[in-house]
Amino acid sequence: MTQDASQMINLSLYPIHRHGPERDAVLERVRADLAEDGCAVIKRFLTPAGIAALTAEADAVAEKGHRSFSRTNPYFTQDDPALPEDDPRRQFYDRSNAFIPADNFAKGAPLRSIYDFPGFDDFIRDCLQEEAFFRYADPLADVIVNMAEAGNGFPWHFDTNNFTVTLAIQNAESGGAFEYAPGIREGDENFEEVARVLAGSSDRVKVLELEPGDLQLFRGRYSLHRVAPLEGARRRYVAIFSYVQEPGMVGAPERTMQLYGRTLPIHHERAGQRGDAYID
Repeated sequence: MTQDASQMINLSLYPIHRHGPERDAVLERVRADLAEDGCAVIKRFLTPAGIAALTAEADAVAEKGHRSFSRTNPYFTQDDPALPEDDPRRQFYDRSNAFIPADNFAKGAPLRSIYDFPGFDDFIRDCLQEEAFFRYADPLADVIVNMAEAGNGFPWHFDTNNFTVTLAIQNAESGGAFEYAPGIREGDENFEEVARVLAGSSDRVKVLELEPGDLQLFRGRYSLHRVAPLEGARRRYVAIFSYVQEPGMVGAPERTMQLYGRTLPIHHERAGQRGDAYID
């Protein structure tokens, strides 16, 4: 069923579709937050009707989520015995999570209606102040829902995409805080500080408690981050809109299989085309 995004986005607070002083004021605040630590939260971006519509849509396709239980390091790579035992690439943690792939969200339905709303992409690009700014071309991952249940958590990791935009839809009854170490590997891998975060001895970690309807912009390619374990019967839903710096980019086959349980021909055709040299 087609949804009207203008009724789901809180345009009275955030007129993202209309250039003017109100939009400029939002941009100024968001840019300041991003400059400080690579993270900005736009509170109550969704209306109550929007929250309800996205929650119902996520409930309807929840069983399409790919559930995975594994042990991973922050880079989603294999163990390398040639490295020292305390190297962060050799620190592995239990990971239990689920992602509902993008091809389960139809054009015109609530989630894609927000993604396709006129002015949404321009607003995100203006917030990030990026000239090289493109939608992720991955048909399984351009707009997805992360779903987590009691006991689930997502341990420390870096994102594949340069910029991640998330929309909190539904929280668990308790737990699920978002913790991050801002810009920890901008310029280089910075393994020493990553190791301190993993050991719980870093003073760079910040904690966010997001509420349903909050829009978050985050530079997750450069900031180590995790989601704390959840408690209670209610699922946690977070929509993820992905943008990158080069056109046509998709996920690496190995990472795609880990997250979504399947790959498509495009993942193999474009393997190895990423422009940076950071570890995935």
